[in-house]
Amino acid sequence: MGISLDGLASGLDTTALISSLMQVEAIPQTQLKNKSADIQSMVSALQGLNSKVAALATQASAAAKPGALNLNTATSSSDKVTATGTAAAAAGSIDFTVTRLAQTQVSVSDALTAWPQTTLTITQGGKAVDITAASTSLDDVVTAVNAAGAGVTAAKVAVGGGQYRLQFTSTTPGQTGAFTVTNSGAAVSDAKAAQDAEIQLWSGLATPQSITSATNTFTDLLPGVSVTVKEASATPVTVTVARDDAQIGKLASDLVSGLNGVLAFVSARSAVSTSGTTTSAGIFTGDSTVRDVSQNLLSAASMPVGIPPRSPSEIGISITKAGTMEFDQDKFAAALAADPAGVQAKVQELAGRLAAAATTASDKYDGTLTTRISGQQSTVRDLADQISDWDTRLEDRKQTLQRTYSALEVALSGMKAQSSWLSSQLAGLSTSSGSSSS
Repeated sequence: MGISLDGLASGLDTTALISSLMQVEAIPQTQLKNKSADIQSMVSALQGLNSKVAALATQASAAAKPGALNLNTATSSSDKVTATGTAAAAAGSIDFTVTRLAQTQVSVSDALTAWPQTTLTITQGGKAVDITAASTSLDDVVTAVNAAGAGVTAAKVAVGGGQYRLQFTSTTPGQTGAFTVTNSGAAVSDAKAAQDAEIQLWSGLATPQSITSATNTFTDLLPGVSVTVKEASATPVTVTVARDDAQIGKLASDLVSGLNGVLAFVSARSAVSTSGTTTSAGIFTGDSTVRDVSQNLLSAASMPVGIPPRSPSEIGISITKAGTMEFDQDKFAAALAADPAGVQAKVQELAGRLAAAATTASDKYDGTLTTRISGQQSTVRDLADQISDWDTRLEDRKQTLQRTYSALEVALSGMKAQSSWLSSQLAGLSTSSGSSSS
């Protein structure tokens, strides 16, 4: 470490002088830092774009899968029956009557203050579980039943006069949960018998078909369609599964919105703005990689579809003057109503092209954006190494300057001392010469 001898002999502010010299010396490093910051900003912007394009690839790939647009919805003619469809639901309908609802068995003891004995047996589904309570206390009996794992729970219910009734409830709904309570010394009667729900199909036939369920829900009554009944009724209920045009339209609209989200992201970072006499360009301005990605996606969405090839604008998907895509809901709905299969095929073709273009750009291994990001990150790492090398180089240069100026101050100080000595010697000689002349 150099010793600071500011102005000892020269009167110079050597610290400030060295600082100024180091600023000049550091210009190459500053340029490297600025370049690294610019590239890191580009990496961040490219990563944001890559995430959006990857999301579009996932969205479009899902829409392009076989059957992805075979979207149906299930409806019921009665507000007492709810129909729910899954992706497997196929168009069709069925009529039935609800003959009974499901019930979970509830049994109740007579009114009492204590259980007649400490034991009881609960039998459910052919399996008997013997239960022994700590005492004849109703609380102890309730605790023992609830801990037995017999498929039944117990509760103590106050009925007045200091008396209680024990309520036993099956934990399994429907007929499967039926149980008996025996060996207790107490009478236990059913308040609600175990019962499966039942619907009857084709009631008009001589041999209608009855279907039962432990709950009030009948799963896959039709492929991919479940119904839940809320009330028994002899009036026939019709469950219908039909094409869901609203869902199909939303899927197509969402594809267009996803693409426009990518294009808007690029546009916002490619704009050129002017403030006074200063003009600044967005980070994507003039970037060929980003331009190619945008163009490929836009082409995928706007090129003709179908056989023979027709413009997507015929089904409400069109390109605008601003270079974005537009979705016309009414035009799409009309086209779908006129040619459901044809419109669905066109949307899936368009989705497949979008998926391919988006995947080419964002694939995590060899996507064009992914590769570009990796290259830029490698450059940032190289610059970081160069900046670090400059730190060492600049520190060495600073110490050299400090030693040089310190040595200069010492040398000047020595010269001043010598000059003073010589001056004093000359003055002494002059004095001596004057005395001799006298």
